[in-house]
Amino acid sequence: MSEQSAAPHSAQPVQRKILVTGALPYANGPLHMGHLVEYIQTDIWSRFQKMRGHQCTFVCADDAHGTAISLHAEKLGITPEESVARINKERIADFSSFHVAFDNYHSTHSEENRELSSAVYLALKENGHIASRTITQAFDPEKKMFLADRYIKGECPKCGAKDQYGDNCEVCSATYSPTDLKNPYSTMSGATPIDKESEHFFFKLSHFDAFLKEWTRSGTIKEEIANKLAEWLDSGLQDWDISRDAPYFGFEIPGESGKYFYVWLDAPIGYMAAFKNLCDRTEGLDFDEYWKKDSPCEVHHFIGKDIVNFHCLFWPAMLHGTGYRTPTTVSVHGYLTVNGEKMSKSRGTFITARTFLDHLDPEYLRYYYAAKLSSRVDDLDLNTADLIQRVNSDLVGKVVNIASRNAGFIAKRFDNQLSGTDCAPELSKAFMEASGTIAQCYEEREFGKAMREIMALADKANAWIDEVKPWTVAKEEGKDQELHDICSTGINLFRLLMIYLKPVLPAMTEKVADFLNVESLNWADSQHLLFNHGINKFKPLMTRVEQAKVDAMMDDAKKLLESMNTNAAPATCQQEVPVKEDHAIVSDVKKSTLEEPIADTIEFGDFARVDLRIAKIVNAEHVEGADKLLRLTLDVGEENTRNVFSGIKAAYSPEALIGKHTVMVANLAPRKMKFGMSEGMVLAAGPGGADLWILEPHEGAIPGMRVI
Repeated sequence: MSEQSAAPHSAQPVQRKILVTGALPYANGPLHMGHLVEYIQTDIWSRFQKMRGHQCTFVCADDAHGTAISLHAEKLGITPEESVARINKERIADFSSFHVAFDNYHSTHSEENRELSSAVYLALKENGHIASRTITQAFDPEKKMFLADRYIKGECPKCGAKDQYGDNCEVCSATYSPTDLKNPYSTMSGATPIDKESEHFFFKLSHFDAFLKEWTRSGTIKEEIANKLAEWLDSGLQDWDISRDAPYFGFEIPGESGKYFYVWLDAPIGYMAAFKNLCDRTEGLDFDEYWKKDSPCEVHHFIGKDIVNFHCLFWPAMLHGTGYRTPTTVSVHGYLTVNGEKMSKSRGTFITARTFLDHLDPEYLRYYYAAKLSSRVDDLDLNTADLIQRVNSDLVGKVVNIASRNAGFIAKRFDNQLSGTDCAPELSKAFMEASGTIAQCYEEREFGKAMREIMALADKANAWIDEVKPWTVAKEEGKDQELHDICSTGINLFRLLMIYLKPVLPAMTEKVADFLNVESLNWADSQHLLFNHGINKFKPLMTRVEQAKVDAMMDDAKKLLESMNTNAAPATCQQEVPVKEDHAIVSDVKKSTLEEPIADTIEFGDFARVDLRIAKIVNAEHVEGADKLLRLTLDVGEENTRNVFSGIKAAYSPEALIGKHTVMVANLAPRKMKFGMSEGMVLAAGPGGADLWILEPHEGAIPGMRVI
């Protein structure tokens, strides 16, 4: 074997120490195509850094705490610990199958996270950033638990109507606190609730107003994200409730019996915990070196746009308040649509990771996502027809085609030995000089641009091969050396392309390394060609995407979701999009009341009294005897549900609505109908009939969030 430089070596970058994290997936549902946008993107960036010779560590973990986790486990008849352990095992298998190479995949329900969360809290408390506030709540003396609003009924304090819920009167539309009810009773036991004080703990986010205004404009995040966060900062930061009362699945707050950290307090600390778990068993990896203030190491977070406030307000404030370093960058991506539509159970476009793996090569998806990803916060569409075309045209028709067109001649005529001559030096030089441009694209997360640069090179290689026509030269006498040089040059051009594609196609690159008879393909290798080098027999590297397999995948996605809607779901298939508890900063804004009927025309003040909320549809069912109505059970946040009758039966089947979000008028006076009491009104857009649209689960909707 001989490696010969055909161009000057590019300057090797100084080795960087980099910690990379992907957002922690919530542990109450399966991985799906939307999740994989982030983890494939992060894995590509991490692999690229390692190829460049940097010390890059990629960690992640299951986000394993919160009410939704315990409810999920309760449905399955197992403990929360058993549920998260089961999901963790399946997650690791799915990630591995998609070649997402974590250096450590951990869980927030770990001893490292318990210790770090407690330490962060105690440091914030010592530094004066924690406040407590006593709240009076209803308590069930028989069940020995605090009661959420929906578990309390009684007489309205305004009009005296009986059997009213703890926050809203169905008769007079009054809104109030559960403690205001007359003759209240617990719907859990029938016992009379007692007033019991409960101390809650708050993170004084307002202490970090000046710091956050500077930090968000420091270049750590994109300007479009900073502009969005300015809306929060300019309106004034509120105290953030970081405690929950027992029973709650999470970590108990140090020194506070029966008080637990809210899931979003310990979730980002899970990044540190996953890294510490790795440091504790890896020689030469120092936790403090990476997380100390003013550390020369780098920390890069990759997240979706729905959790920007937690990662770019709460998290840096927590770190700054405890003396830790803040992130080097927070990279934000958009949502995923499938075939131009929001991911949907009813349309069969909710595709789990495992369903994709059952039918298609995971590197199809890795390349497709890479070809469409940029550093902007743009939504990405997984169009199955486009996926077929891109993979078949780019990877099979362009890249692999270069190797297959030349390898046969090298094997049959030259005993799998490459020649010692580059017969297209200018082309080879252009390929090697492209290293810097492509590397910059990877570094800046402009993966789509990187793929376009690589495919432009592939087009040049194929055009050159078409021009020199090795198949014609092979038929001419006395031109063996020319044929040998042409085919060897073609193999070398293919090799350079695969070096540039390695972060995206790690499995295929391993096959290529075996074919080329080299130990590995690293970025620095792009400055060399292989001369007088023996290669191995060429084997198919990637097959074309078949429409039938894509159709079968989509059919299986529909079947899986149908079974989920009609039967008890398997452990990882209970919810379409895992959602934690409330995603809003605590606000002192109270509910408004619609005091007068809406006239034909209204003033702004009239409209301002309408309380519009985001509600999650947790159940939907047919109404016997009604042609147009469906009965919806809506989660409007803070464990409060409403039953609403809605005339959208022509647009949606009941099973298609479960898990979606809608805007509802929360303070509309309840209306007694012959089918029952309707406790609000849902809003949808469209011309009517079958053409009505509401929000999909991944559109950032948060139950209870007001629409303004």
